Parts: sequence; structure tokens; C-alpha cells
Amino acid sequence: AVAPLWRSVLSFVVPMVAGLISALAWQADDTHLFLAACSTVYLGATLHFAYKQHQLLTSALHMQFEKQSLANQLAQQMAEIQHLSAEKTRFFAAASHDLRQPLHAIVLYGAVLEKKLADRPEGAHVLRLMDAVRALGVSLDTMFDVSLLDAGSIVPDPQATPLTPVFQQLHQMFASRAEQKGLQLRLRASPLWVKTDPHLLLRVLGNLVENAIKYTHKGGVVVVARARGQQVWIDVCDTGIGIAADQLEPIFAEFYQVNNPGRDRARGLGIGLSMVRRLAVLLNHPVTVQSRLGRGSRFRLQLPTDVPPAPESRHVDAEASSPVVHLRADWAQNLPQRVLLMDDEAGIGEAALALFTAYGVDLMVVRDEAGATDAFTRASTGKPIDALIFDYRLADGVDGLEVAVGLRSRFDPQLPMLLVTGETTPERLSRARDMGVPLLTKPVTAESLLASLAALKKTV
Repeated sequence: AVAPLWRSVLSFVVPMVAGLISALAWQADDTHLFLAACSTVYLGATLHFAYKQHQLLTSALHMQFEKQSLANQLAQQMAEIQHLSAEKTRFFAAASHDLRQPLHAIVLYGAVLEKKLADRPEGAHVLRLMDAVRALGVSLDTMFDVSLLDAGSIVPDPQATPLTPVFQQLHQMFASRAEQKGLQLRLRASPLWVKTDPHLLLRVLGNLVENAIKYTHKGGVVVVARARGQQVWIDVCDTGIGIAADQLEPIFAEFYQVNNPGRDRARGLGIGLSMVRRLAVLLNHPVTVQSRLGRGSRFRLQLPTDVPPAPESRHVDAEASSPVVHLRADWAQNLPQRVLLMDDEAGIGEAALALFTAYGVDLMVVRDEAGATDAFTRASTGKPIDALIFDYRLADGVDGLEVAVGLRSRFDPQLPMLLVTGETTPERLSRARDMGVPLLTKPVTAESLLASLAALKKTV
């Protein structure tokens, strides 16, 4: 009973049994001497087993305290890791926003130079400049997407999704790029419906198609969907260079590229397939690959099948819910005459003014709500404002979305609005989408900006 404290064992057992041994030995006859000897053996056995019990209990207590200490340390380290992850996400968000602002101005200035120097030898330098800027924009998007996935900030929203609109969007995104390389891009329309997040699915397939086009030099790329029981298989097949069998797993690692030890930037960052694997795991859509060197590759995505919702529940058609902007070739003829830009970045305002002026659009640039209110007031007695372009984050942390909605309710309830922002926080972007405000993420190409503005005007 007192084995956990060894000193208690000695102070209790030894005096008690030693007194018994002494009393028996004092009698000095054979019987009492025999009993004294047995008591001595008993004392030794008792001390031996008590000491073993003491060691066992002491060890158990030490292990319990050590485990508790380790658990406390682990909890503290997990809290620190979560804090660092949150700090990293905030840092990437702030850095992404701050880098996108000047990059957006560079894109707009470059578009002005491209238009003015189109028929001059210097135009080739502008084209190379714009290629470098676009590559930088893609790198920013990719790195920030990785940070969001690491932080668990991307949460899928599975829903019944038709594949035909997704394939149409893929064709719009990559048809011109495939044509420039002399490749055929075929996307077979499919009546199938799947259970997935349409925005994330588009990103997965977009990465696969982009990768296929990049590593295919002749032939083409085919995207096809087929029903297989309770699943739908989407295959992205190409006639490219192929992948060796021992490289099929490493290609999904971050920054890994086959036959690119020198990190040639023209071949990308090596994150595309890593994003595909991460998003596929997030969506619970297994992805597999088969390839033969010199013959091409086939990436297969497995999705659960779904049934179309009832007609009355389709309150938004597939095109309206598209996560990409549909560009039209006739956008230049449908631009609004007068546009108000609300952005606190002076460089962006100057670049946008130069761009819009080159296309015959009267652009007014303001930096805050007071300037926008004054512009609307002056426009009420003269030429009206046809559209409002605004940034999400204005000076002093002002919410540009709230300001824009307030301006529209005060001056023109039917005013077309376009959000052009360097903000990449999913919650804020979802808030804009929920309010029905179309948005573009900086840096935005001049064509995308003007085309979106023209399309916005026609929908009102």
C-alpha cells in the first residue's frame, strides 16, 4: 500500500517485521528459530517486491508526467504553427495585393505602348515585355494559391454541375494558345452532370490542359468525359513528349519539372501538377496518369455523377455562373462612352486614363468616396456616367464595395459596376460574387478589362 514512497516502506515494514524476528529469536528453541528464519525470508521478499512495485509506479508516474509535458509542448507548437501559418497567409495576401497594384499599372501602360507601336520595330520589345509581365502575374497567382491551400482557406462548395459549360470555358481559355502552337484542341461536349465545385474543377482541368499544350509540339490535346457506373471519368489526353515511368509520381511534387534542372522560367514554376493533386484531394476526385515517352500522356480525373436539378431550381444559368469572363471579338464597338474609375493608386489611374483615352472612352479618375460623389453630382447636370470601375481596398482601409453599392443606390440603381482588385482573400471575393458584382483580379490585361466592360454594358 505504501510502495509508491520507498521511505514509507522502510519505516513501516522493517521495524514491524524486525521486531517479530527479534521476539522469535529471543526464545532460542528450534521452533521459534525456524519461525524467525521464515520471518527474515518474508522480510526480504517483501522488500524486494515492494521495491519493484515502487520502481514500476515511479516509472509510470514519470512517463505520465512526460507525456503530459510532451502533450503541452505539442499543443504549444501546434498553436505556434497555426499562428505562423495565419501570419504567412496574411503576409502573402498583403504582398500579393501590393505587388498586383503596380503590376496592373504596368500591364495597362504596356497595352497603350503596344497599341501605339504596333506598326513600328519597337513593337516587338513591347510584346516581349508583356509576355514577361503575364508570366509574373501567373507566378503570383500560383504562389498565392499554394499559400491558401496550405492554410486551409479554400473550402470547396460541391454542387450539381453540368460539364458542357466547363468544357466551353476551357475552349475559350486555351483555343488561341493551342492555335498559336499549331495544335488541335478538342473538347467533346457532354450531357453529363457531376457533383463538384465548378470553380475548382475548372482550375484543375485548366492546369491539366495548360500543361498538355506546353509539352505538346505536334498533334493536339483532347478533353473527353465518359460515364462509368456511378462515376464520370474526365480524360485529358495529349500527343506530347510523354513522361518516363519513374517520373509519374515525382511530377506531382512542388517545383518539380522533368528535364529542367536549370529552372528555365519559360517552362513555368513546376507547381501546376502539384496544384492539380492538392485540389483533387480537396475535392475528393482521384487523379491518375498514364504516359509513354514520345507518345503522349493521359491524365484522368474521377468524379461522382449527379443528376440535373429541377428546372425551377435553376435560378442561375450555366453561363451566368461561369467563373470566367466571356470575351467577345466585337468588344471595341460596345464600350461605354463615359466611365468613372475609383482607385486610390495614382499610377493605376494614370495608366487607365491613357488606355481608355486611346480607345475613345472618357474616363474620370477619383480616389475616394468624396471624389466619386462629386463626379456623380457634376454628371447629373451634364453627360451621365455609363459605368463604374472600382477597387475593393481604398485608402485608409475603406471598403470599396460598400462605397460603390452606396453610390449606385444614391445616383443610378441601374449603373453597371465592375470590381477590379488586387484583393485575393476568398471571403471578400465571395462577398462580391454573392452581391452579383462581376470582378477581375489584378493584373488584368487591357483586352480583358475592356471586353468585360463592354459586356457589362450590354447586360444592363
